[in-house]
Amino acid sequence: MSEAAERATAGFLVWRLSMKWRVAVDRAVGPLGLTHAQYALMASLYGMSRAGLRPSQRRLADHTGLEALYVSKLARALEAAGLVTRTRDPGDPRAMQLTLTEEGRDVTRRAIRVVQGLLDQLLEPLGGQDGPRARQFTRDLATLLDAPLDPPTENEEQS
Repeated sequence: MSEAAERATAGFLVWRLSMKWRVAVDRAVGPLGLTHAQYALMASLYGMSRAGLRPSQRRLADHTGLEALYVSKLARALEAAGLVTRTRDPGDPRAMQLTLTEEGRDVTRRAIRVVQGLLDQLLEPLGGQDGPRARQFTRDLATLLDAPLDPPTENEEQS
């Protein structure tokens, strides 16, 4: 670890790692015609559909951590590219359900393989994806994602 990284805050390191990952995934899936955000949406949709789910745009937004409006924009672009279909949810006419097209499933499977290769590279210093350090790192990330993170109120800032 560099001297600068040793002195950095956890927040700064999380930022740097997230930017490193986003740029790497963007570059890796770019040749498939995708952005990182589109990949996140399609890979999530792929996994959910394999589990027998047909999620709404809202459910995908909640799952990926993306804003609902952004998911809607991504879904429209992916639909125009022939990679997903958007249909009204029969149980809620306000909601749109997403499904990967055959081409969308093919592109997603290829993108997942590419991103898994990146993940192998990223986690190699921790002993690889199946190593105990990588598994602990994954648990730690999940703990941090589950922790509430709300901006302080005015009263809290003055204390």
